[in-house]
Amino acid sequence: MSLARSSNEPRIIVALDTPHEDLVTSLARQLDPTLCRLKIGKELFTACGPALIGQLRQRGFDIFLDLKFHDIPNTCAAAVREAARLGVWMVNVHASGGSEMMRASRQALAEFEHPPLLIAVTVLTSFSEDAFAELGYGRSIGEVTTHLAGLAMAADMDGVVCSVHEVPQLKAAFGQRCITVTPGIRPTAVPGQVSSAPDDQKRTASPEQARAAGSDYLVIGRPITQARDPGAVLRAISESLPTPA
Repeated sequence: MSLARSSNEPRIIVALDTPHEDLVTSLARQLDPTLCRLKIGKELFTACGPALIGQLRQRGFDIFLDLKFHDIPNTCAAAVREAARLGVWMVNVHASGGSEMMRASRQALAEFEHPPLLIAVTVLTSFSEDAFAELGYGRSIGEVTTHLAGLAMAADMDGVVCSVHEVPQLKAAFGQRCITVTPGIRPTAVPGQVSSAPDDQKRTASPEQARAAGSDYLVIGRPITQARDPGAVLRAISESLPTPA
């Protein structure tokens, strides 16, 4: 069941896509936890382990543990339970793991008074339509995203990870109870930003486009973390965000 979301809570999730703890510590000193959450993915978690989560939480940051669990139901549920014990704000699984896996992961959080948000990944934003066709689904990214999101909502997930381009159709289909977390965010014309190149992302959008489309949380990495002044770029992006209709 989705948690109530405040209109003034941080909507930006800064992706810490690095294996270097010293760089993360430096970034944390420059970023304002009232303006953003932090995302720890596979690279950083493998390099630094769970202890870093505690250190960043002590600095006031909510943590999105982005490990995209995808395994047999019991194993996935056990991993989600351990993530909750670390005190993370959000954790995710792959919707393509199926309904049984997602339901088991949800049930694993029943013992927690304040469980993390449990989000299901639909189609990675690194896929173009041509690359996605190789997987053999026989349907478009939008069609598969909506199908997987439907499975996730039926399994009582709090929401999904998707690209900005799929947000309007998911909000129309499932309403505001479906939290949308959107990677592939590339700001433009932000003072101090080094680059807004898409890098390995294919389905991208600006922060303003994302919020206007109805995205709840925007995942932004290199445009902030590689900026000359990450804190200033974060503030500028935060101030530019419109309130979605």
